[in-house]
Amino acid sequence: IRDAAELARLAVEDRADRRPGRRALVAGSIGPFGAYLCDGSEYTGTYELSPAEYRVFHVERVRALAEAGVDVLAVETMPRLDEARALVGLIAAETDRPAWVCFQVRRDGGPVVLADGTPLVEATRWAQEEDTVAAVGVNCVAPALVAPALETLASGTGKPLVCYPNSGEAWDARSRRWRPARTPVDWARLVPGWLASGARLIGGCCRTRPADIARIAAALR
Repeated sequence: IRDAAELARLAVEDRADRRPGRRALVAGSIGPFGAYLCDGSEYTGTYELSPAEYRVFHVERVRALAEAGVDVLAVETMPRLDEARALVGLIAAETDRPAWVCFQVRRDGGPVVLADGTPLVEATRWAQEEDTVAAVGVNCVAPALVAPALETLASGTGKPLVCYPNSGEAWDARSRRWRPARTPVDWARLVPGWLASGARLIGGCCRTRPADIARIAAALR
């Protein structure tokens, strides 16, 4: 983890002279306990640890990333609010770094909720009150979910919003394979709407490729 963060920091420094006045930030990724289980739990949130157990699980990664000099900690794909609470508390106690927090969400015909069923609006209100949380958003979701999620987020916080969805393919936990998207994602159509909804960090998550990121960047110009 330290080596990866240090390499990213060196890459930023190496390219600094090509973009004077615009230094890129290095974000250190911290995913959920559910991903460690390797059973798709990051998409369901069907696990529960105590705050102390969450801290024990995450503390080594938090320390390693902070010691390596990352600018911000990227708390990603959080399917449960209790884990996000514990992790942000740990970051505040162990480092002086800000964090962004992105939730894994779903929508079953009603309001947008976290993977475990917690209303996204509840998670948004929590993020608004946390000084360590510099931005809040969603990631590892279908592109079609981003707009309603941003609408919910914007209703509960004035902080910058973040979104980096998947490619449009769907993960099949039973067969452990990605199911192809029916149609390619039209980034040029979607991205301007996300920007207008308050997103200030926009990117791609699972199965997005350099060509997708290039299209996202082009839509932001």
